[in-house]
Amino acid sequence: MRIKEVKAWWVRIPIETARQHRSDFGQVRTFDAAILRITTDDGIVGWGEGKNAAGSAGNYGALVHMINHEIGPMLVGRDPRDIMPIWEMQYNGTRAESAADQGHAMPQIARRGMSVAAISAVDIALWDIFGKSAGQPVWRLLGGRKKEAMPAYASGGWASVDEIGEQLTSYLKAGGFTGVKMRVGAMDGPPHISAARVRAAREAIGPDVDLMVDAHGTYTVADAKRFIQLVSDQNLAWFEEPVIADDKTGMAEVRAAGNVPIAAGESEATRFAFRDLAVLRSADIFQPDPAFCGGISEAMRIGTIASAFNLRFAPHLWAGAPCFFAGLHVCAASPASFVIEYSLGANPMIHDLVEEKVEVKDGMIAIPDRPGLGFTISERFLEAHAQG
Repeated sequence: MRIKEVKAWWVRIPIETARQHRSDFGQVRTFDAAILRITTDDGIVGWGEGKNAAGSAGNYGALVHMINHEIGPMLVGRDPRDIMPIWEMQYNGTRAESAADQGHAMPQIARRGMSVAAISAVDIALWDIFGKSAGQPVWRLLGGRKKEAMPAYASGGWASVDEIGEQLTSYLKAGGFTGVKMRVGAMDGPPHISAARVRAAREAIGPDVDLMVDAHGTYTVADAKRFIQLVSDQNLAWFEEPVIADDKTGMAEVRAAGNVPIAAGESEATRFAFRDLAVLRSADIFQPDPAFCGGISEAMRIGTIASAFNLRFAPHLWAGAPCFFAGLHVCAASPASFVIEYSLGANPMIHDLVEEKVEVKDGMIAIPDRPGLGFTISERFLEAHAQG
């Protein structure tokens, strides 16, 4: 079996005005991603996804060009089941052969950002192919699943102090969730405004629902510490991305300043960044995004680091179907995982891009048991929203 064709598209799906929201990323009017299809010479198709932009919007022209004109030609003719060698080949670039011989990484200079986003898309698609060729779900190839279904939390929460309680309560009713996440930080201005929204949220949902907050890395260390003090009595399940990912020592300072678990990682790429988070004691919960961190392969390695440091693992899954399903399989196989992110904002990249119905029932989401990643892309829908 050999790779015959590699094709990526920038898929941009408009979000209807009534379902749009505003956060620190601005008004979110579209859902964008790089969607990848890899086809083998015996007709097996694998689907992947790469992300290089904030939130769900952004420009994917450069990433798609990189996949189609730089990465793709290197993959044609290779056995798609050589997933790890292909990952290292892309990461190490022209020194891939030397790195393989010497037994350690020798990455190219452009080893982060868009490069790893491209690697992520390829890796997810290759695992999809591997599962389909073996007639097994990907979680089986990763070592097995620990549960047939996993708890999910509702992710959203942009409403004002007067409306946040009603918004989060509607989430709880939507899928029987027992946990919700809301956004705080720069979208509100000073920390006391976010704190007031958190208090209103807690009052509305009650003391027994897990409440998480996400600042998208928009606080300074001082403001993040102030926010923790202001909400210290609200029993937060975690405080996500309090400061920018580049300030890991600052994040460790925030973590040490309060009693709220710190979650981070959606802005990080590769196991090396998560190693630093662990060593610096910057986070309690790792949140790699499979479409940005390096794919399924790297997400599993990151999960191993979490397990080794007795940390927890809850991937960032505000994404399209290939990334979301990849996260389901990784969580099913990782000993450190405990919960699934399920977006309650408008997400046509999951719900409209695939033929299957993706839903949460009684707060749980089923782990797919079909070969590969377990979804069917609506190619008609994809083509209707592909750019260029």
